[in-house]
Amino acid sequence: MRDPISTGTPDHRGAAGAATAAQGALGAGTAAQGALGPGSAAYGALGAGTAAQGSSDADDLARLGYRQELRRDLGSLSAFAAGFSYVSILTTVFQLFVIGYAFGGTRFFWTWPVVFLGQLAVALNLAEVGSHYPVAGSVYQWGRRVSPGAPGWLAGWLKLVGDVVSVAAAAIALQAILPSVWGGFQLLGGDPSLTSRDGAANAVLLGAGLVALTTAINMAGVRAMAWVNDVGVMAELGGVVLLIGALFLHAVRGPAVVLEPLYGPSPPLGTGAAGLLAAALMPAYVLYGFDSAGSLAEETQSPRRIIPRAILKAVVASGVGGALLLLAALMAAPSLTDGRLATEGLAYVVVSALGPTLGKVFLVDVALAVCVCTLAIQTGASRLAFSMARDGALPCAPALARVSPRTKTPVAPAIAVGALACGMLVVNYGEAQLFVLITETAVLLVNLSYLLVTAGMLLRRLRGWPGSSGAPAGVFSLGRAGLALNVAAVAWGVALIANIAWPRRDGESTWMEYFPVIGVAGTIAVGLAVFAATQRPSGERVAVSPPRESSASLIS
Repeated sequence: MRDPISTGTPDHRGAAGAATAAQGALGAGTAAQGALGPGSAAYGALGAGTAAQGSSDADDLARLGYRQELRRDLGSLSAFAAGFSYVSILTTVFQLFVIGYAFGGTRFFWTWPVVFLGQLAVALNLAEVGSHYPVAGSVYQWGRRVSPGAPGWLAGWLKLVGDVVSVAAAAIALQAILPSVWGGFQLLGGDPSLTSRDGAANAVLLGAGLVALTTAINMAGVRAMAWVNDVGVMAELGGVVLLIGALFLHAVRGPAVVLEPLYGPSPPLGTGAAGLLAAALMPAYVLYGFDSAGSLAEETQSPRRIIPRAILKAVVASGVGGALLLLAALMAAPSLTDGRLATEGLAYVVVSALGPTLGKVFLVDVALAVCVCTLAIQTGASRLAFSMARDGALPCAPALARVSPRTKTPVAPAIAVGALACGMLVVNYGEAQLFVLITETAVLLVNLSYLLVTAGMLLRRLRGWPGSSGAPAGVFSLGRAGLALNVAAVAWGVALIANIAWPRRDGESTWMEYFPVIGVAGTIAVGLAVFAATQRPSGERVAVSPPRESSASLIS
């Protein structure tokens, strides 16, 4: 694929040259910012002065190859909310606690900090590349710039497919919560269990209704989406803090519980390393998607500064909050050995420890978190689809790349992602176990897309990237720690993907054990076919030479 940094038409060169000249004229302010460092008050004042002199975000985007089409209204809170909502520890920890405890007992707690630290290494690298290339589409744009051609494009494709499936997976979580709050939410039949036919059918209905709502919010524009997301994230953060505090107050044992190897029923894979590796799937299924703040780069003010911070804040807040929530749940659970933690999970602890009334209040907050999580994932997926389509890198590119003149939002991608997610929901009605396997595959796809980016960064870094000339002022840089953190991120990505994909026998047929691997192989095969058909992008270009920029290293 042609890189928009270095390709374009002669008609655009004048505008691009003016933008480049403006950047050069601001070199003194840039150097001063780098010398003072991002932590100083004077740095912020200089940043404002620099913007006032004409170094606008639109000019910066033009230097990267695109003109400003989307409405740039988002600040730091909305950028953070995009990443935090995708992870949504209230949604995912409630959903997946049973996996960790069933395989690892109380010791599964220790898999959380291990996965958190590994994903933090990945997030640091994504924050750096996201600050260098603040363009809508996150993983796709980062991947194709560090690994031009098929590898970079494939990173975007894998993330897009993973996001579409994740929209459906998040939406279907309503079925595990709403009927417990009020029986009236069980609209079809009487059995709310997801494994029953009535529960599966009702899950499709509730999930499709939620996806229709999030699609409508996305179509309304980024302001409406950001408002809903910001309110939802504040409610989730408040709920997490209050829930952790309430569970600690109702603790029946001390924090040393995580040092005791206690189990409910006998773990399916035993009490050794195999069981802990399986238990590590729980935090792996939770701690991903933090890159989604980068998908909103073209709608975020000062994205070179805000996007990396949003990515890191999202993963750190999720990691610390999730660890405290797991610890509080283990301390407050009425019993650790009666088997209910391995079958009913966190909802059992909340209702038992806090009582039915207060427990249902927290479940309502969890339901709100599910809604905001679904919205955040769909928003990120739609911006990713828009970014790929703008480069002519997807089928139906002209329609998917069109921006509404009224809302300044790509409407068609939101509708397409919503429709595909609803189609995925129907799979749950026909075969709930197959839907679970598909969602496991989605986690694998997203982490593989991260690996393609971090591996591409490592190869570029070994050849001197980002170089002594660096990048524009305020760009997040790992400095001298970059190479070590990059190697750690790649090694961790390989280990994580191997653990998720590893076939584990638990009574399932062979094809189900290997389904994630089969799913990834199929997704890659289809993706390469799409790439072959769309590898000559036709999106709009602004031709400029790669800028010579100076980096403000945040890690010396």
